[in-house]
Amino acid sequence: MKLGRVSGTVVSTINHPIYDGRRLLMCDLLDSAGVDTGGYLICVDVVGAGPGETVLILDEGTGARQIVGDPNGPIRAVVVGIVDELISDGEAVDLD
Repeated sequence: MKLGRVSGTVVSTINHPIYDGRRLLMCDLLDSAGVDTGGYLICVDVVGAGPGETVLILDEGTGARQIVGDPNGPIRAVVVGIVDELISDGEAVDLD
């Protein structure tokens, strides 16, 4: 699992059929203190996350394909949760 912040959506006019009807989100990766690491992932959204929200990302192909129900689909990363609170080293982290 990785921690990320949704920075926007990805629009594709030509894509694999598995992406039809699914939103793709651009997520900036965060460290355990909620600080942007400079990396990003494009993720399939299965929880209804929106821009600016902190999310949990499953970045493992087999698990991602199981979530969308296609064992052969070309999917690597899926947003699987929206983070309400992050506590790092016993202190609450400001997610805004």
